[in-house]
Amino acid sequence: MATSGTPRRRSREDVAEMALHLLDEYGLPDLTMRNLATALGVQPSALYWHFPNKQALLAAVSTRILAPLAELPVEDLSVHEAVRVLGARLRDCLLTYRDASELVSSSLSLGLVGSPVRPQLLEVARRRGVPDALSEVAAEVLVHFTVGYVFHEQQRRTADSLGLLEAADALDPDEATAAPADEDSFAKALTMIADGLDVSVTRAAGPLG
Repeated sequence: MATSGTPRRRSREDVAEMALHLLDEYGLPDLTMRNLATALGVQPSALYWHFPNKQALLAAVSTRILAPLAELPVEDLSVHEAVRVLGARLRDCLLTYRDASELVSSSLSLGLVGSPVRPQLLEVARRRGVPDALSEVAAEVLVHFTVGYVFHEQQRRTADSLGLLEAADALDPDEATAAPADEDSFAKALTMIADGLDVSVTRAAGPLG
């Protein structure tokens, strides 16, 4: 039994959950091992019992951010619908937490987490007879586009919160670029990706007759 004043032992889940909280509260630059240890009431060295390095910790946080995607039912969707639904859910997951797109992008680029849409898209595509080679490309495009799109959204939100977007008023009108209508433009882009996969599947099937 722990005596009074003895810090409670922290689990791997405790560490990852607190890291996610700090990410959302303060942003990725302030998600340091020292700040995390302070929030948990432990020495920084204690964190390395659970994670060998910071990248491993960030990968665990990325996994938590992306977890809702695995719960998405896709078995009754067409391939076209799956592309749009998975892309929309991925965007929702990333927008839930501050700087999540930047963090997840890093984990993906280092191969520390797998594609968050690939398993389900391949599942749907195989059921519909779509070649894996085409599904793999579509999954890759979908992830890169969505993560990049949300990164820009979150950068603009951060800049807006800091009052930096007000400087746009001083730009020459010919040089200024309007912020996109996020929901509409994103949905249209997902449809374009889905349409592209449909066309590729038709071409791969060859001419009829």
